[in-house]
Amino acid sequence: MVAVATAGALIATTAPRTLAARFRAQAKSGRAITDEVGRRVVMPTEVRRIVTLAPNLTETVYALGLGDRLAGDTDVCDTPVAAKQKPHVGNPQNPSLEAIAVLHPDLVLATTSINRLETVVALERLGIPVYTSDPHTVRGMVDSIARMAELVGAGDQGAALVAQLRERLDALHSRLADRPMVHVLFVVWEDPLITIGQNTFIADALRWAGAESVVLSDRNWPQLSIEEVVRLQPDYIVFTSDHGETGATQLADLRSRPAWRDLDAVEMGHVVDVSEEAVRPSPGLVDAIEQLAHQLHPEAFAAKSEIRNSKSETRLALEAVREAGRECRQCAR
Repeated sequence: MVAVATAGALIATTAPRTLAARFRAQAKSGRAITDEVGRRVVMPTEVRRIVTLAPNLTETVYALGLGDRLAGDTDVCDTPVAAKQKPHVGNPQNPSLEAIAVLHPDLVLATTSINRLETVVALERLGIPVYTSDPHTVRGMVDSIARMAELVGAGDQGAALVAQLRERLDALHSRLADRPMVHVLFVVWEDPLITIGQNTFIADALRWAGAESVVLSDRNWPQLSIEEVVRLQPDYIVFTSDHGETGATQLADLRSRPAWRDLDAVEMGHVVDVSEEAVRPSPGLVDAIEQLAHQLHPEAFAAKSEIRNSKSETRLALEAVREAGRECRQCAR
């Protein structure tokens, strides 16, 4: 409601006739598309200036090679480093509408994972088109990248990026297909202890890494007690690097806590730290999945090299036997 009220104030005090004219011009010369939440969006035929309202969207724009078109992003957009140098429009949940309008974007990219509907409605009232992404799975994230790439006129870059991401995911699936799932506790927040539900994109990312949450819940971000975790006894505990600690530091900390040290995973040192990309539906999510898969299933990635080494050792042994045979024949003469 605050965002809508602010939008109304902007329309009343800045340039209502200009904004109305912009609406009419876009309706005549632009194109109408449907975003990922089913909303009709009228936008310019050519997109030269983009404002992103979430870190994953900023990362996606750069991954498509469109950093020069990014007119602004949010205070928390930090990947890649160049994103920090862009004009900021505030935090994702309550961005400054005035700051966005001043940047004159052809298109604003939003996401259901962090942005509010009120923000989208307020921007529309200012005559600023907003495309909202809504991925719920890893493949959904990849498909969303392809759609946004086409939307901003970067279809070729999008096709190349998407093909690479899909190839990596398929390779990962091939390696882990026959291996049992590892049961993990994915820690979103420590105090209170919050983890993930079954229907989040993070849960799907875990499955790609050969793991599944030990907590079964239809809620996206269920809260639970440490006593419940002790009862469930996960195989691994997974933290993200945005907690500011390494896996080793985190493990030492958990071993000093009375309840946490009762977990078999803590006793066995099965505490892993993954990139915070694991909680962003962006191209970097695939990096985080690969990283986690290596930590949870090291044997799956050592297998091929070990097979090659084994074959090499066998070949050397056979060559040694043949050489010894030749020497014996020479001695017999």
